[in-house]
Amino acid sequence: MLEYNQVVERLKEINSMKFVKTHRKGKTGIGKTIEDLIGIKENNIAGPDAQMMEIKSARKNSPSMLTLFTKSPLPEGVNSVLLQNFGYTTPKSRGKKELHSTVNAKTFNNLKGKNGLKANVKEDRIELITPDLKAWAYWDKQTLKDCFERKLPRLMYIKAEHRGSGSNEEFWFNEAWLLSEFDFENLIKLLKEGVILIDIRIGQYPDGRPHDHGTGFRVLPDKLELCFAERKRII
Repeated sequence: MLEYNQVVERLKEINSMKFVKTHRKGKTGIGKTIEDLIGIKENNIAGPDAQMMEIKSARKNSPSMLTLFTKSPLPEGVNSVLLQNFGYTTPKSRGKKELHSTVNAKTFNNLKGKNGLKANVKEDRIELITPDLKAWAYWDKQTLKDCFERKLPRLMYIKAEHRGSGSNEEFWFNEAWLLSEFDFENLIKLLKEGVILIDIRIGQYPDGRPHDHGTGFRVLPDKLELCFAERKRII
């Protein structure tokens, strides 16, 4: 496994290469390309104090959001309730319900042509509410804090200029940050401001059971560093 200093030196070399062709077509091409160039088989490295560190990469000025972590809401079994009450069918779903919905803490989203769900931040939890203020599901804050700290205790965050598209897309990896000291209170602040969003992604198995595709807490790439108190630019 590569050590932190080795990765830093390799990133400097990659930066000097300017634009390099993607190693994979599509959204995941940037992650595949940088991992191949660094020489990482798994998406983590040994940090400067021997703690494990995850790598994330993003295209600069991209509207696509990054997933911080995924966590199903409580109480247990509530995905079935959400799917039953807010789910819908599409031509591709073959009669099965699905619920793919992005929720923020500022305004109610649109579901089935009317006001749907909104995130409501309370002292000890984050709720999913409807306009009648009924709480349908929730996450307790301590669980979310533990999830984030376990998933992203430290992060090497690499940004790239990009041009072209598909199999001809090219990246110039010219910015990298070492992020640490996760700031949970700032995450809550960003959620309230509508910077961090919640993506509900529930499908349905042929037998009718709900299929949780991973309800994700997501953020725009240029806001990710705001979730951390310590930020050190590497390149």
